[in-house]
Amino acid sequence: MMSEAPSPGTPATTDPLPGLVDLLRPLVTHWKPWLLGSLLVGVIALGVSFLMTPIYTARTSFLPPQQQQSGLAAALSSLGGLAGLAGVGASIRSPADQYVALLQSVTVQDRLVDQFKLQQVYEAKYRFAARQTLAQASRIAVGKKDGLISVEVDDPDPTRAADLANAYVEELRRLTSVLAVSEAQQRRAFFEKELKDARDQLAKAQDDLQASGFNLGALRAEPKAAAEGYARLRAEITAAEVRAQVMRATLAENSPELQRQLSQITALRSQLARLEQAADSSAGPDYVSKYREYKYRETLFELFARQYEIARVDESREGALIQVVDPATPPEYKSKPKRGLIAVIATLMSLLLIGMVILLRHAWRQGSPQATR
Repeated sequence: MMSEAPSPGTPATTDPLPGLVDLLRPLVTHWKPWLLGSLLVGVIALGVSFLMTPIYTARTSFLPPQQQQSGLAAALSSLGGLAGLAGVGASIRSPADQYVALLQSVTVQDRLVDQFKLQQVYEAKYRFAARQTLAQASRIAVGKKDGLISVEVDDPDPTRAADLANAYVEELRRLTSVLAVSEAQQRRAFFEKELKDARDQLAKAQDDLQASGFNLGALRAEPKAAAEGYARLRAEITAAEVRAQVMRATLAENSPELQRQLSQITALRSQLARLEQAADSSAGPDYVSKYREYKYRETLFELFARQYEIARVDESREGALIQVVDPATPPEYKSKPKRGLIAVIATLMSLLLIGMVILLRHAWRQGSPQATR
């Protein structure tokens, strides 16, 4: 039986292999300039890499101060996935991120520039240029698994690279000693200021009391217990208002804790108003009101002193000590340039570029008028 010939309208089946062979034939024909030229470029790149200045990388890692979990953070963490759905989880930053931001601050960079004279080292005319070069040579990151903060610094001098990495940690210690970073530090700084103001007001009230001629007879005109009760009530109102001000910094206005505190303030104010209405403020000498003011300032000072001590204890529990795990030492081997990698990349790029030139040259000759004659 004879096979039927394909009809004229049926397209003939083409094999892609002959087309690929025709495409690669110019590369096989000119394999010597292709391969030898690429190897020559790789050897030249390897030789150039020996002329480049070696760069050394020093690394240090440390454990940032551990902070106690605040009530707000604990409440949000107990929600689990619901906190992420509510969109509140993303607003709480890790404390380690704050320390990374402090390390990358202009204050720290300027002190390092001055300490190591980096403007002369980097041959920078302006301070901001030296800061930019230092920022490019430094890498600061937080470990996702261990939570350690690592600082890496590149420099042609291995000793200076190690000194710069360690100086970052020392500058962070200095900066955290003067800044209130954690929640307890912020409360301690706040009550420290309030305690100083209360001490000054107490001294002024004592001077006014002594100037009014206060004596034991005033205790009969104004019983001591009543004066102290009045002063204690006013001090409790002031302390409650201060606590509400602190809570507003971390809680929403409609939170149950803040609303409960505001209700307590309203109740205390009503009690104070009834007490003042019952007392005849117009009767009695002036030293009675001075005594009331003195006892109020004294009680307020004691309350603020108690809150200040509590904040100091909380701050000490946070472990505000920066613990260095691996101090930076002068590296023994360079990190840049990677000569082998440079030679391999240059060789591969040359293979690609020279091969393209050979194929384009062959295609141009095939399409030229002389080649078609």
